[in-house]
Amino acid sequence: MKNKTLINREISWLHFNARVLQEAMDTSNPLFSRLRFIGIYSNNRDEFFRVRVATLRRLKELKKGKQEFFEYDPSKTLKQIRQIIDIQEQAYMNTYLDISDSLKKEGIHIVGFGDLNHEQVKNVKDYFTESVHPHLFPIMLNGVNDVEGLRDNSIYLVVRLRSSKLNLPDDYALVKVPTRRVSRFFILPRTASNYYILLLDDVIRYNLGEIFLPFGYDTFDSYSIKFTRDAELDLENDLSKSFLEIMAESLKQRKRGVPVRFIYDKDMPAEVLDFLLKKFKINKKDILISGWQYHNFRDFMSFPHIGLPSLWSQPMPPLLHPDLPPYQSIFEVIRKKDVMLHFPYHTFMHIIDFLREASIDPKVRSIKMTLYRAAPESNVINALVNAARNGKAVTVFLELQARFDEQANIQWSEKLHEEGVKVIKTIPGLKVHAKLLLIRRKESDRDVYYTNISTGNFNESTANIYADDSLLTSNQQIGIESGQMFRLFETPYSPPDLKKLIISPYNIRKTFIKLINNEIRHVKANKEAWAILKMNSLVDEVLVKKLYQASQEGVRIRIICRGICVLKPGIEALSENIEVVSIVDRFLEHSRIFTFANAGDPLFYISSADWMVRNLDHRFEVLCPIDDKDIKKELFDMLQIQLADNTKARLLNQPDTEEINVYKKPVEGQPMIRSQKEIYEYFKQRTPGHR
Repeated sequence: MKNKTLINREISWLHFNARVLQEAMDTSNPLFSRLRFIGIYSNNRDEFFRVRVATLRRLKELKKGKQEFFEYDPSKTLKQIRQIIDIQEQAYMNTYLDISDSLKKEGIHIVGFGDLNHEQVKNVKDYFTESVHPHLFPIMLNGVNDVEGLRDNSIYLVVRLRSSKLNLPDDYALVKVPTRRVSRFFILPRTASNYYILLLDDVIRYNLGEIFLPFGYDTFDSYSIKFTRDAELDLENDLSKSFLEIMAESLKQRKRGVPVRFIYDKDMPAEVLDFLLKKFKINKKDILISGWQYHNFRDFMSFPHIGLPSLWSQPMPPLLHPDLPPYQSIFEVIRKKDVMLHFPYHTFMHIIDFLREASIDPKVRSIKMTLYRAAPESNVINALVNAARNGKAVTVFLELQARFDEQANIQWSEKLHEEGVKVIKTIPGLKVHAKLLLIRRKESDRDVYYTNISTGNFNESTANIYADDSLLTSNQQIGIESGQMFRLFETPYSPPDLKKLIISPYNIRKTFIKLINNEIRHVKANKEAWAILKMNSLVDEVLVKKLYQASQEGVRIRIICRGICVLKPGIEALSENIEVVSIVDRFLEHSRIFTFANAGDPLFYISSADWMVRNLDHRFEVLCPIDDKDIKKELFDMLQIQLADNTKARLLNQPDTEEINVYKKPVEGQPMIRSQKEIYEYFKQRTPGHR
């Protein structure tokens, strides 16, 4: 390791996913919450291989001597990743088995076919015939040479076919488990107070005869496999094609991306594995992973809602914001004062209502919005379409390069265009990650702007589980500058001269450096000097070094970082004044909040940007100052609650310890504080009808 002051970002990400696994292990969590965290851990790991491991493998294959990524040799990093993944895999499977055993005690049995009685076997066979068999289209492997089209991250059963009459040569078939069309979980009829659940994989395994007996085979062995492919898009530079066409073609290529992981059932015989490796043209040992007979535990995020309420997390229904009562114009409210919504504690319906009101208000002339990830059944998009139908000038920047949402966004783009919405073209090489909604209204013969700037997507689905902050304001300077941002999206190489908003790729990093330098000057002048920084990822080396400098000068820095953190806190003479905590709990901590002491007159900002090179140099992001004193107090109170968390907070990258994620424990006599629960109660007490 060359750089002793930074942690490898890939290893730090694995440490983050270990925190997710910790939540699955935590017996104080309800059983189905633990099962959900198993699913999140599995889904995270899949994406890690598709993106990060794929990138490292590309760097490794450059063959220009020892290629380095973030000052680390990719070959060594890949070996480290494999070692950590192997250790985590054992903990992952042990955790699942422990949860499964605990569910049995609650009368919920995830069973195998051998556990079923005669009546249950009949139910399974009937279910297979009626609901599963129509979706199965096996591939006979001996007869095909091209298997590159196998779907990424899907489960396949490799079936070895034999005939007891010895009148047919052995063959192999590939059966895709159709989890996109059929639930992964088949719930058998209840007996007494017990539930019995059979995984779809096993429903198929135990009905293979229904598929292959007509062809003379009567003996079947089946083993599960799964591919993970390189998901990075190779975008060609063909000037004759639109960017939408290039994206569509690249998405087709992704389906045939190079495998970066091949998981196979550890009980698979060697001759079957050898046959598959030859057939799939896989000969690189570092992509092979011996796994269990079941893959894709991400499906457990959608486990059936059964059993007693105590098995599930206690309901925390989203609250109405006290300043936005029903049946009152939102324009009237925010004309008088700024409002900050905090999701998922507040309902996202306030944003839908705001768009709905704008779509039918005769004074509204135009609506402009950025969209990065929309909900599958998006009321946001429905409201924009309705506004266009009502004669409003609607403009949307819909980011086609949003990873893994590219196909959905292409379809949304086409729908919006068909409905008369102006869709601004995606900018190759520069993603628009800023979350902006701008409404222009004609009031007393002048244009008045209403703006919504958020840390998270305009997505009603993720707003139920992502913790984000969303500012509604009638500050005219913010509105004017937001309009300039939309013009910038159409002419990206002519940056505007902004006075209020700070944007990347132009000056967000410079602004943070300036703010940190101010704290350094203040501490030298014996004035109040500190910073509290909340973000998802801290990777940018320039800013990390600046934080180290501030710590060495005596500035106290507290960081709340959910995911990757390459900074090492608590090191004498380097970072002893820095503390980093990560909170992994029921909601995904997604907001970016930055506050600086400023010699006793604290400055507050929210942003869509993490401290990563991609956010600061290769994306359009917004850093927005907060002026309202009540909102400043809310943000500060939330940060203090999170810094006091001693239940779900971990101290990151602690020196002089081999533990990766150390739980922050209460001091003697201190009450247990679970910040997400405390924040919910904080806003509940401020909500009419809940006091």
